Amino acid sequence: MSSCFGSALRVQIFGQSHSPAVGCVVEGLPAGEPIDLDDLQRFLDRRAPGRNAWSTPRKEADRPRIVGGLNERGETCGTPFAALIENTNTRSRDYDELRRVPRPGHADFAAWAKWHGCQDVSGGGHFSARLTAPLCVAGGVALQLLARRGVSVAAHVLQVADVRDEAFDARAVDLRARRHLEEQFARLRAGWPTGRFPTIQEDAGARMAEAIDETRRDRDSLGGIVECVAVGLPAGIGGPRYDGIQGAIARIVFGIPAVKGLEFGVGFSVASLRGSQNNDPYEVRDGTPRPVTNNAGGTLGGISTGAPILFSMAVKPTPSIARPQRSVDLVTMQETTLEVRGRHDPCVAARAVPIAEAAMALALLDSWLSFPPAEDRWSQL
Repeated sequence: MSSCFGSALRVQIFGQSHSPAVGCVVEGLPAGEPIDLDDLQRFLDRRAPGRNAWSTPRKEADRPRIVGGLNERGETCGTPFAALIENTNTRSRDYDELRRVPRPGHADFAAWAKWHGCQDVSGGGHFSARLTAPLCVAGGVALQLLARRGVSVAAHVLQVADVRDEAFDARAVDLRARRHLEEQFARLRAGWPTGRFPTIQEDAGARMAEAIDETRRDRDSLGGIVECVAVGLPAGIGGPRYDGIQGAIARIVFGIPAVKGLEFGVGFSVASLRGSQNNDPYEVRDGTPRPVTNNAGGTLGGISTGAPILFSMAVKPTPSIARPQRSVDLVTMQETTLEVRGRHDPCVAARAVPIAEAAMALALLDSWLSFPPAEDRWSQL
C-alpha cells in the first residue's frame, strides 16, 4: 500500500487533511520500551501549525490519543502501536472551487486523473502536509528508542532564499568535530522551547524569517533546504543495494509533501571531485577502524560506517499562493484563472525540521531491527 513503509518496523499513515482524524499504526516495535508521552508531545509541538509568524494560521493542538500498543505502565507491549490526532480546525469551504479547478503545483490534477473526482480535495486530502503529524508521532517514538541506544538526531533549516545557516560539522569525525557538533545540537535544542526559527545561528534564522514574511506580503512563497544528522549509530547496520540505509531514508523523505531533492554527505558536489578528494580514509581509534572524514554521509554500500548519517532535503516553495495562476476547469475543459484561498505556510522549511528528524529516526530504527551487524541483535542492546 502507498501509505505504508518499512520492513521489520512497519508504519502505516492514514486520514486526510479535513477528515475527523489522522493517525498512524506502527508494527514491530520491541516490547518493554517505555514511551515518554510528554516528551513525544514536545516533539509534536515543534511541527504543529499556527504557532509562529512563518507558518499557516490554522491552529491544531496535535495531541495524539494512543489507542493501542502500550501497557498500563506506558511500555510497548508487542502489539501494534496506534495513535489518532483529531482535526479540529478545518474550513472545507475554502476548497469548493478546487473540485473542478486544480491548483498549479499541487496533486489536485494528478489525483483527478487517477480517481476521476472521487478524491478528497479539501485541504489537499491525503496529499496534505497534515499527514506529517502522525508521521511525527511514529518518528517521535523511534527517536526515544534510538536515544536509549546512544543515537542522537537533529535537523535545522540550512537555507531559505539567499540566507544560509551554519552547516552541521558532520563531514569530519575527529574529536574536535564531535564536540562542535554537540555544541550545535545544544544551540538548536535551546531554541525549541522559545519557538524561534530552527537554525544553529540565531541571526540566520531571523533573516530567514524576515525573507519569508516579505515574500508572504508579496502573496508568494519560498522553498528551502533542511539538513539532518544522526550521531552514534554503530557501523554495520543496514543491507546492500535495495535494503540500504539511504534507500530507507529516501522512501520516507520522498513521501513528505514538497520534498523535491535529497543528498547524502557531500551530495551532488561529488560530480566535481576526484576520487582522492572524495574518498574517506580510515584510521584506528579506540581499537576500532573508523573513517577519518565523512564525505559519504555515514553509509557505504547501504551499510552504516559508524560516522554520522547526514542528509539534506530540498523543499519546494509552497504551491498555494494568493497570486492569480493559470489553470483549467475540469468540467468545461476551458482555461481559467485561479486565486487560491485558505490558510497556508509561506515557507514549509521550518516545520519540515522535526519531520526530517522523524524520517531519519524511522529509517534508522527499521534498518537496525531489520539488518543489524552479524554479532549484534536488538534484544542484546
